[in-house]
Amino acid sequence: MYPIKFEPLLKSTLWGGDKIVPFKHLDSQQAQVGESWEISGVKDNETVVSEGEHRGKKLNDLLREQKERLVGTDNYRRFGDEFPLLIKFIDARQDLSIQVHPTDEIAHRQGKSRGKTEMWYIMESEPTAQLYSGLQKKITPEEYKEMVENDTITDAIAQYKVKEGDVFFLPAGRIHAIGAGCFLAEIQQTSDVTYRIYDFKRKDKDGHYRELHTREAAECIDYHVESNYRTEYVPRKNQGVALVQCPYFNTAVYDLDEPMTLDYSELDSFVILIALRGEGSLTDNEGHEVSFRMGDTVLLPATTQTVEVKGTVKFLETYV
Repeated sequence: MYPIKFEPLLKSTLWGGDKIVPFKHLDSQQAQVGESWEISGVKDNETVVSEGEHRGKKLNDLLREQKERLVGTDNYRRFGDEFPLLIKFIDARQDLSIQVHPTDEIAHRQGKSRGKTEMWYIMESEPTAQLYSGLQKKITPEEYKEMVENDTITDAIAQYKVKEGDVFFLPAGRIHAIGAGCFLAEIQQTSDVTYRIYDFKRKDKDGHYRELHTREAAECIDYHVESNYRTEYVPRKNQGVALVQCPYFNTAVYDLDEPMTLDYSELDSFVILIALRGEGSLTDNEGHEVSFRMGDTVLLPATTQTVEVKGTVKFLETYV
């Protein structure tokens, strides 16, 4: 096993922008790329290994072949032949719809395989970029339905101007939306269950309103109000800074300008490194070396003991 890169799955959307293709150094003419699925085991949307002896294999085929060697013993026992995380870059030229995701428990009750908890790390976005996260005032389920009907639901949701380095944790049940101008990395459970609450009365390319899931969403919303939904942390050079720790993933950010060895000898999990800025290289304990620069996402199998990072590079580290 060696550090694995995948071919990204580029998704053109009505709201997509023009940042992802140059950010990832791709030779592509694809327009309005709203999402790049970096590592995905979602059915019919699996990423494919881009290099090395496993080149051409879909992620889930690689998992079925390597099992706990890829994901770790406890993770394989917990998730089986389904990779547990989905990693994306998202570039929003327009506001996305107001959404919510179910918990695992509610998803099972609604006939879905699992819910979705996720997080956002904001990259270099537009000066006007903003997003919605969490309720800013107490409302009842009945008031929620009324506010969706009379186009005032956004009045109840906390809105944030954002800049590079901002972090938002979105546990299942937290109402949210990515706003125009946002460019971000998203880490989430492997799930594509999204309930659209409100879409600003926009019509699609065929002149139709997009489907809303008002009833399903009502069952999922966490009506608890918090004073601040932004994750507060202190950036530091040349050391890992914890951002999110939850049952589904643990994430830290590193901003390095000197070599550093990451020790995973006591960790029973794969690790994903997501390069946000700069460039360098990764060398594992078996001597496998891969380039690592802005826009790259690398999967370190659970067999990896250590990785030496060289260069001037800022990246996210996440594992289960």
